[in-house]
Amino acid sequence: MSVVNLGLMLEDLEELVVCESFSADHEAVARSATVVADQGAGRLGARPETIVIDGVSHLRWTFGAPRVLLVGHHDTVWPIGSLREHPWSLEDGIARGPGVFDMKAGLVQTFHALAALPSLEGVCVLVTGDEELGSPSSRALIEDSARGCAAAFVLEAAADGGALKTARKGISTYQVTVRGRAAHAGLEPQAGANAGMELAHQILALAAMGEGDTTVTPTVLSGGSTINTVPALASVAVDVRVPSLKEQKRVDELVRGLSPRLAGTRLLVSGGPNRPPLEEASSARLFALARRIAEELGMPPLRGVAVGGASDGNLTAGVGCPTLDGLGAVGGGAHAAHEHTLVAEMPGRTRLLAELVRTVLG
Repeated sequence: MSVVNLGLMLEDLEELVVCESFSADHEAVARSATVVADQGAGRLGARPETIVIDGVSHLRWTFGAPRVLLVGHHDTVWPIGSLREHPWSLEDGIARGPGVFDMKAGLVQTFHALAALPSLEGVCVLVTGDEELGSPSSRALIEDSARGCAAAFVLEAAADGGALKTARKGISTYQVTVRGRAAHAGLEPQAGANAGMELAHQILALAAMGEGDTTVTPTVLSGGSTINTVPALASVAVDVRVPSLKEQKRVDELVRGLSPRLAGTRLLVSGGPNRPPLEEASSARLFALARRIAEELGMPPLRGVAVGGASDGNLTAGVGCPTLDGLGAVGGGAHAAHEHTLVAEMPGRTRLLAELVRTVLG
């Protein structure tokens, strides 16, 4: 394998980080896509397709008939101008800046890992521009790219200490709305049907649906109009995290089966499953391979962890593609002011990815 040049990797990382790419700013994401495309073309020797969906710029490199898919994203949660408060810096082996950990270092590692391979035949690289928003425009693109592949490697940042993400919870989101009947709170409260009180019953019922590793969390609340009016309308948003498809189905049936407790009120439930879980069965074979390769490369033993957050790896696993996540940067502080990447870990992670791709293709 070719020697990984850390100096060049850091030059590439700086170039990506100083090009801000806030998910909600389509023009910024388009500028970032151009930078990523140029950088990838320089390392891979080929230009990508630029795929614009609903105004969002995605990139895809395809070499022959794809058997291995590498997935990443170039958008970040950082609003334009964040570089002024959190500028790019490299000091004492730590790189800092918006998106340096989540997940621009992962993109750099991807391009350098593939550049070290003798052939890219059978590789597909997909870099999306709206992952931080939940991949609304790229979901079908991700799923279509993953179907039929032998493996998907997701270059999201590693878990604490460099652990790979061998399982991710699935996500469902709901909006539970109560419609009641308004009345004067002082003159005739009994003539109303209190949507707020009904919502309180529903919130307790929702929270009770979580069990084991499944969490059902009522989050954003709204209701009422004035202090002296029985509320005719109230609602709650609900975040559900599940470890398995079976649990996702169980909770979905319970939420849709909610019924009102108070006379004169009625319920409306909207939403449902958003991302399927990445279950450990999907990653087990690839994680075992990664552990063996890491040992052969003289790296510390790899750990695998299950996490509550979702990624595009949930989508690749959801269409039946074996998926291993968290192969990107080692560091911490995703979405926070202390976001950082440990640069000494980048060459080893790059070699690991290159060998994973080479072995699966071989």
